[in-house]
Amino acid sequence: MEFKDRKVLPVSKSGDEDDRRHASSPMTRTGVYAAVSYMACAVLLIMFNKAALSSYKFPCANVITLFQMICSSILLYTLRCRKIISFKVDNESPISTKNIPGIFVPLNTLIRTLPLAISYLLYMLVSMESVRGVSVPMYTTLRRTTVAFTMIVEYILARQRYSIYVIGSVGIIIFGAFVAGARDLSFDSYAYAVVFSANICTAIYLASIARIGKASGLNSFGLMWCNGLICTPILLLWTWVCGDLEVTANFSHLSSPGFQVVMLLSCVMAFLLNYAVFLNTTLNSAVTQTICGNLKDLFTIGLGWLLFGGLPFDLLNVIGQSLGFLGSCTYAFCKIKGL
Repeated sequence: MEFKDRKVLPVSKSGDEDDRRHASSPMTRTGVYAAVSYMACAVLLIMFNKAALSSYKFPCANVITLFQMICSSILLYTLRCRKIISFKVDNESPISTKNIPGIFVPLNTLIRTLPLAISYLLYMLVSMESVRGVSVPMYTTLRRTTVAFTMIVEYILARQRYSIYVIGSVGIIIFGAFVAGARDLSFDSYAYAVVFSANICTAIYLASIARIGKASGLNSFGLMWCNGLICTPILLLWTWVCGDLEVTANFSHLSSPGFQVVMLLSCVMAFLLNYAVFLNTTLNSAVTQTICGNLKDLFTIGLGWLLFGGLPFDLLNVIGQSLGFLGSCTYAFCKIKGL
């Protein structure tokens, strides 16, 4: 069956007018589905990663990222070879690979996505490491400040402006984050610095999706494929030089069925999450993607306290979490109504 007979993945078109539009257009039903799918995948992935790093004491976060990339690339390659998916937005014209078999995208397109791949690699590595040093509830609290970094990066790259309602909802989220963390007894300056570094990397990565994704002509699967082609060899070399592969080979729980199941589920959820991130960012916006990360926090916090423990009950923390959730809901209302 030809690709043109299949449904094409919804990816935003490129264009100067689209890049300069005010980020207050109403969210479509497809956009809502993409946002909800992202939130579900993100909650589960955080739980699986936390289980591997904390419950099983796996010392190599970079190796988890490497496994996720390899599994994602294998799955994409298999689906593309069987013509179940395509990598282009416009599937009517064949893709020229310039005599490079098995690549499926032109070499110049692969080079064009290089900045996106590098920002993706930094985003994955720093985000994975940031989970280790703080409790799940406080991790989600600190990650809420990502939205401010995202708005700044989008303004710098695309001069994107937001309404006073959106800015107000973001202010509520950030204020709630500071209230929630005011009495964090498990404060670790290094862990907090890593989390804020992850916020900056996330903002750059999401803004890169919105910019480079539109110009490349690739859909969400195509962007994921290019990321895997570029990032996997780099990360493989890095883990080998750092000795992470040797540490993994000698890991005491490597043959444990429980650990293997956690790793497998982590890889599967990482694939689904990456697709949801690309789809949500291209259909909606980078800031909407970030706000969706805040909306999922309620479920993450509940599961984190239940499965892994963390902060003791504190009224300020509860008030801060509630303010953050209120701000996220306010943004969602503004986005749906186009305010």
